[in-house]
Amino acid sequence: MTRFLSAALQAPEPFFRLSLNRLEAANGHPSTDIRFSSQVQQAAKTKLLELGLDPRDTTPEELYHILQERVKADDARLTKTLRIKAAAHVSAEADVVSGMVHALNKFPDSKRCFAVKSSSLKALIKQIPPKKALKKLGYRSLESCLKHESPLLVMAAAWLSEGPPWQQRLHNLYKQLQPKDFEDRRLAIIKADFKRWPSLAEDIVAQEQHNLLSFKELGALVFLPLPKEVPPGAVTASLSLALHELNQIRASSTFLKLCQVQPDFGKQVFNVAVGEPRLSSQLLDKPVPWHLVHRYYSRLDHELNEPVFEPHLSLQDIAWHPIEQTLKKIEPSLKFWQHSSHLGVLGDRQPVSLNIVDAAINCCNKLPFEKRVTRYFQQAMWNELLLNYLRHEPVEQSVLAELQPQLATETALA
Repeated sequence: MTRFLSAALQAPEPFFRLSLNRLEAANGHPSTDIRFSSQVQQAAKTKLLELGLDPRDTTPEELYHILQERVKADDARLTKTLRIKAAAHVSAEADVVSGMVHALNKFPDSKRCFAVKSSSLKALIKQIPPKKALKKLGYRSLESCLKHESPLLVMAAAWLSEGPPWQQRLHNLYKQLQPKDFEDRRLAIIKADFKRWPSLAEDIVAQEQHNLLSFKELGALVFLPLPKEVPPGAVTASLSLALHELNQIRASSTFLKLCQVQPDFGKQVFNVAVGEPRLSSQLLDKPVPWHLVHRYYSRLDHELNEPVFEPHLSLQDIAWHPIEQTLKKIEPSLKFWQHSSHLGVLGDRQPVSLNIVDAAINCCNKLPFEKRVTRYFQQAMWNELLLNYLRHEPVEQSVLAELQPQLATETALA
């Protein structure tokens, strides 16, 4: 085990060291952690060279500020590209959010998901009428609202205006759902039209520091309008987080497909909505997030022959698209960020992240070096490390051996 991984992940010791020792022993001591650590450090040095920096004498603080300037320049180019897309395909206003929605909807990647039917969503909303949302939207009755508005947009309005008690009641209703309330359909990627209550949307964006609503169980991503004046990096942060959420929606979809035959299907829907399913493993000291299992199999080019996945999943269902790869296809100048989600350079107390989500969040929030965000890099590094271990048969078989029974009884929240 290398000190670099422990320091970069800010992992609690000695638990992290003991976990890796156990994984190494189970796989015949292949030194996966050492090789991975070496690969990460070498790849980070290569990225510094791409920036025109000397890895030997560039301080963490210098790197941080140079990355901030890089994000600003890339964000300006991305914003221009999205405005052009909006003007050409959506409206003459060249609204950047409309450009995001158009780009994501037209992008040739997996858009299928297993999600709640529109009719079932209407039935849920009718059980707990969102009175505040109806008032905001200018409707006197729920029936009239659902007649003229998409149930998904009514849901978005209710989510923003009703508050935690209403949200909790909705989640509790999810426990009543059955597989017949779900369907295989296209992902919904839409921009909310809040012309009747723009102030609420603006307040929420200002308060939450992002303009996205993600509903994994509904297979939906809703964009709120951005304010007219947005700080540098905000567009990149918004689009990057949207791509992150789309991957989470895909992973949740495959999990729910596998749970269709389980007697507690509604409970699994509840767990997906409020957290993330996790699977235990005898070789790991903590549960494995389902999205990691999903991501692992998305990298394989052979068919899924494991009986645990049949007959509900096919290889086409298990899609995972790296954020940086998609960003680069939308705006080619963002190529620098490819393959950097799990890269970082050790600083004084915490690493400097080369993850574009961290970099964009740091930029748009004008965070100083001492308060920089690194959580997306650390999450990506930990996931990549586990993916390296999953390639070893003992670890993969350990997860698969417990996968089928746990889908029925052992789902834990993130």
